[in-house]
Amino acid sequence: MVWSTVRPAAVAGTFYPGDADELTAVVDTLLERARLREPDDAVGPAPVALVVPHAGYVYSGPVAASAYDCLRGRSVRRVAVLGPAHYVPLTGIAVPAVAAFATPIGEVPVEVDTCADLAERHECVVVDDRPHRPEHSIEVQLPFLQRVLVPGWTCVPLVVGATAPEQVADVLDALCVDGDVLPVVSTDLSHYLDLPTAQRRDRHTAQAVVDRDEAAIGPHDACGAFPLRGLLHWAVRHELEVQLLNQGTSADAGADPRRVVGYAAFALLPSPGSQPSATGG
Repeated sequence: MVWSTVRPAAVAGTFYPGDADELTAVVDTLLERARLREPDDAVGPAPVALVVPHAGYVYSGPVAASAYDCLRGRSVRRVAVLGPAHYVPLTGIAVPAVAAFATPIGEVPVEVDTCADLAERHECVVVDDRPHRPEHSIEVQLPFLQRVLVPGWTCVPLVVGATAPEQVADVLDALCVDGDVLPVVSTDLSHYLDLPTAQRRDRHTAQAVVDRDEAAIGPHDACGAFPLRGLLHWAVRHELEVQLLNQGTSADAGADPRRVVGYAAFALLPSPGSQPSATGG
């Protein structure tokens, strides 16, 4: 189902500012603050993939910026964003038919041919705009990418429903076969627990991600459990290491500590001495 050739911004003005100038200023400030956390000489190897939260910028923006700061000075021309299906029940993976996703900053070209090819080659992938229409998990990543990457990059948006980790890993292999796609998995961690409980659970989840232990991540540990498990399966397949970049909760921004949402950012990196077949730029 295609409602137009461009997916309009669905959560501009709620999850992030709806005005282009204000949005640009907010994202640039978040990136600059993230940069101040790490000196220039601390910049490490280029990430092969990222895991980034997707709540409103006032809450998860500082953690998300820690991931996108890893892209400073990197040449990334293609990005695959994998987010969960929050609103439309979905088994498998939905790619869009639209030609672009819009944010207040501008339009992001979608690799329509790549999406169609994935659907043709993988039984778990379908072309369907409906899961994308209300979904915020992919949209909130785009303004960060628009500000940190050189213009001209393209996107493959994937809404991931109930899908086996090995199927997600197979799709990532197909996307990254030429080594020029950066996968970004969009997920928050625990939801609506009291702060001490959330911190304990999120520490456990973060350790499972660093350990690449997909089986240790339950559906209540991360709303993007399906794409996250698939990414970790792919990381094991390609001998990639996972580094925790930053972690926090909505309470850090003044939200009710009795009902917090957890956030964390991770980078997947090549293991020392390894030569992975898929890199992110």
